[in-house]
Amino acid sequence: MSDSANKGRVVVVGSFNIDHVWALPALPRPGETLAGTYHTGPGGKGFNQATAAARAGAATAFVCALGDDAGGRLARELAAGDGLDLRALRSAEPTGTAGIYVDADGRNTIVIGPGANAELSPAFVGEHAAALDAAQVALTQLETPLESAIAAFARARDAGGSTLLNPAPADAVASDALWALTDIATPNETEFCAQLQRRGGDALDPDALAGLDDAALHAHCRRLLAHGSVVITLGKSGCFVSHANGALRGDAQAFYRVAAAAVKAIDTTGAGDAFNGALAAALARDPDAAFGEHVRYAVRFAGLSTERAGAAAAMPSDAELRARFG
Repeated sequence: MSDSANKGRVVVVGSFNIDHVWALPALPRPGETLAGTYHTGPGGKGFNQATAAARAGAATAFVCALGDDAGGRLARELAAGDGLDLRALRSAEPTGTAGIYVDADGRNTIVIGPGANAELSPAFVGEHAAALDAAQVALTQLETPLESAIAAFARARDAGGSTLLNPAPADAVASDALWALTDIATPNETEFCAQLQRRGGDALDPDALAGLDDAALHAHCRRLLAHGSVVITLGKSGCFVSHANGALRGDAQAFYRVAAAAVKAIDTTGAGDAFNGALAAALARDPDAAFGEHVRYAVRFAGLSTERAGAAAAMPSDAELRARFG
């Protein structure tokens, strides 16, 4: 398929959850009971990223699994509102859920109940091969079955699309087969350290990662994904970009840092998902631009998302980003 046929199209294969969120002064410790304020809303890494991609201006399809319940109905309503092309398996399991604690500094801890997300099968992904064939970028995470992610990436690659893996959550295992199909990986500090160690790399401290020498960090990235590009999101420290030799994606350097956007964060819950969806959208809309331009766009988009509470609901629009940053 030609670039002109699939330019601007993103397919996200992933999870939808109903988020149950408690805001409180500090994160609870083992055995501790704290009082906080509660709200609920849509989330799940897949849905957050698909919402971000759509609001960032890409024609976006979302392949997922939903329960036949209020959560599933909410997902369909919200997808329609953002113009998402929803491709949902109807599962007998309940729609996925997440319990989230957010402290006064915007930091969070999350517990996931997979529910219907665990039912997303390679066969169902295969039913939507036409959407993957039309994708400039296929994006997935690790909150749904690994085999489904592999099926999606294999199909997108065969059709000439790019594959973007957010290897999250940190405790999920990405197989060699999935890494081999990955063009770009976007872990945060914790995910990077966990995935690197699983692939035989050094044991690193996530809290010290941002302070590593650039050349050393680049070498670690090459051990994680030798053939592709790695973008480590580093929260307030921005992000680090590492390319394989001979595959600079329009950049002048094989590795560099991008500073965080100047924002006033109140909730970082969906920031990583905002980054991934915006990066996928930027890559799909303008595949010939330098990769660094896309990363800077995604950093700003993610920054804006932290100025609002929530996950999917906090995603800004492309117009809001351009009004803020030009």
